[in-house]
Amino acid sequence: MVSLPGLQELIDSISRDRNLPKHAVQAALREALLKGYERYRRAQNLDKRTFDEEYFDNFEVELDVDDEGFRVLSTKTIVEEVNDPDHQIALREVQEFEAEAQLGSEVILDVTPEQRDFGRMAAMQTKQVLAQKLRDQQRQMIQEEFQDLESTVLQARVLRFERQSVIMAVNSGFGQPEVEAELPKREQLPNDNYRANATFKVYLKKVSQGQQRGPQLLVSRADAGLVVYLFANEVPEIEDEVVRIVAVAREANPPSRYVGPRTKIAVDTLERDVDPVGACIGARGSRIQVVVNELRGEKIDVIRWSPDPATYIANALSPARVDEVRLMNPDNRQTHVLVAEDQLSLAIGKEGQNVRLAARLTGWKIDIKDREKYDRAAEDTKFAELAAQYQAQAEAEAAEAAAADAEAESDYEDYEEDYETEQETEPTDLPV
Repeated sequence: MVSLPGLQELIDSISRDRNLPKHAVQAALREALLKGYERYRRAQNLDKRTFDEEYFDNFEVELDVDDEGFRVLSTKTIVEEVNDPDHQIALREVQEFEAEAQLGSEVILDVTPEQRDFGRMAAMQTKQVLAQKLRDQQRQMIQEEFQDLESTVLQARVLRFERQSVIMAVNSGFGQPEVEAELPKREQLPNDNYRANATFKVYLKKVSQGQQRGPQLLVSRADAGLVVYLFANEVPEIEDEVVRIVAVAREANPPSRYVGPRTKIAVDTLERDVDPVGACIGARGSRIQVVVNELRGEKIDVIRWSPDPATYIANALSPARVDEVRLMNPDNRQTHVLVAEDQLSLAIGKEGQNVRLAARLTGWKIDIKDREKYDRAAEDTKFAELAAQYQAQAEAEAAEAAAADAEAESDYEDYEEDYETEQETEPTDLPV
């Protein structure tokens, strides 16, 4: 047995520092020691034998935690004449200690090298492999622990900063150890103050797989899912499914620094005596204020969803007052929204943010028009001409496709006719 002084203390220390169960640490240590033994054998390969990747599959390492050491065991097949001493053993050798041994059976033998022979290079190999195996164990543990928590919200604490990313500590539940998560620049809120040990609610966006370095968890403060969670957590009617969130459009990082973050959220209910918008806002804005505070002052518009597109679009442009919504091309979801001149800038919003979010929320292309300057006849004529062009183009494409199908059908019929002719003219009897 090769002695490993302090083995028990080493396992306990690694388990504690890396938040890994002891059996996982021992498994990683056994694999690392086996790789170290392989390095030792390759270094001792005086007869230049070839060791392929599967050569050492019949070897294993046994840890002895009590006596603080390890053994290398090899499973060998009993044969009459040995050609490969690493995988075979002669019957006469086995019969010296096992009289009933038979050819073809397997025995497990201790092939542990001497303590002094194991070597510095083998020890270095063991250390490197152990570090890699422990990282792999941690990644596997994190993946299993957080896989089912994707698209949920976790409490996070700021640890440090790497380039433009914030590295945060999160955990999956009460009593579980913390693990690191990355909050990239694009997922941060401009009004957040990410100082050390500050706590935030974050949306778990992705649990990465593979062997990449760094945190496996990608979290976000800018995802719309965070807004949905905050409202569901604050509004009992949403949790009880009396009020439902139909759609969310969020611009947490506007393209211009002169425009602040903003969210539009559409809600609805099937209960006649429930006001879904009022339920989300709360008495004197108490409920929505909690959400706004968590998002560091982000503007939030709660609007009523409607199955009627015109009504829904008008609501989505809140706080602007809309005079009329004209669905110019329902197939392409294009609409003209008419507003008074004093509502024009409010409907469009600073740098177009209000109409941009309304378009995302509803899924319609919204064109804001001044009611007084709007020429109905001209706009109707223009859209009628465009519709006629689209129709003509669609008919031409359909005709072209039909012609191609007809040509293909004709070619197939010609092929069948030629094949049948060949079959009729071909002699049925072989010449004598």
